[in-house]
Amino acid sequence: MTTEISVVWLGALASLCAGLATGVGALAIFLVRTVSHKLQDGMLASAAGVMLAASFFSLLLPGLEYGEEITGQTWSAALIVIFGFLSGAAALLFVHQKLPHKHFELGREGPDASYVRGIWLFIFAITLHNFPEGMAVGVGFAGGDLSNGYALATGIGLQNMPEGLAVAFSLLAIGYSRPKAFIIALLTGLAEPLGGLFGAALAWLAEPLMPWTLGFAAGAMLFIISNEIIPETHHRQWKIMSTSCLLGGFAVMMFLDATLG
Repeated sequence: MTTEISVVWLGALASLCAGLATGVGALAIFLVRTVSHKLQDGMLASAAGVMLAASFFSLLLPGLEYGEEITGQTWSAALIVIFGFLSGAAALLFVHQKLPHKHFELGREGPDASYVRGIWLFIFAITLHNFPEGMAVGVGFAGGDLSNGYALATGIGLQNMPEGLAVAFSLLAIGYSRPKAFIIALLTGLAEPLGGLFGAALAWLAEPLMPWTLGFAAGAMLFIISNEIIPETHHRQWKIMSTSCLLGGFAVMMFLDATLG
C-alpha cells in the first residue's frame, strides 16, 4: 500500500513539475517591449503552429498508440480517437456559440470582443490538452516503470515551454499586462498535475480513457486554430509572414516532440 501511495504522489509531483515548465516558457514575454499589429499576428500564428504540431504529435499519434495497445486492433483504435476528436471539436463549437461576447470586452480602445473571445477559447483548449498529458505521466508511473515516468515528465515539460510562451503572447496581444499574462500562462499548466494525479491513482480507468481523451483535446485544439486563430492572423496585410510564423512554430514543436516524446 505504501508503495502504491508513493507512486501516486510521484506521478502527481512529476506532472506538476512538467506543468510548471509552462511558466518557464512564459517568462520570455518580459523581454518584449511593445506589441504591434504585425508582431501580434506573428506571435499568434507561431502559437497556432506550436499547438497544431502538438495536436498531431502529442495527442493524436499517442492516442492511436494507446488505443492499439488496449484494443489490439488498429481500426478500432482509430475509431475511438476519431470519436474523441469529433467530440472535442463539437464541444468547442458549442462553447464558441454559447460564450457571450461581452464577457471579455476590454473597452472601445481594445480589440473587438469576438477576437478576445477567440483568444480565450484558444487558451481554454491549451489548458484542456494539458490534462491528458498529465494523465500520460501518471499512467507511466502507475505502470511501475519509474524511469519511463520520469522520461515522460521531462519530455512533456520541455514541450510545455513553447506552449506557455504561446499563451502569454496571446494574452499580451489583447492588452493584458505582462504579470497577468505570465500568471495566467502558468495557471494553464496546472491542469497537468490534476491529470497526473488521476492517471497515477486510477490507472485502471485512466489508461482505457486515454485514446478518447487525447483525441478530444486534439479536436478542441484544431477547431480553435482553424476557426479562430488562422483567420484572425490572415485578415491584415501580413499573410505571408503569418504563414511563415505558423510553419516555424510547427517545426519547433515537431522537433521537440520527435526528440523528446
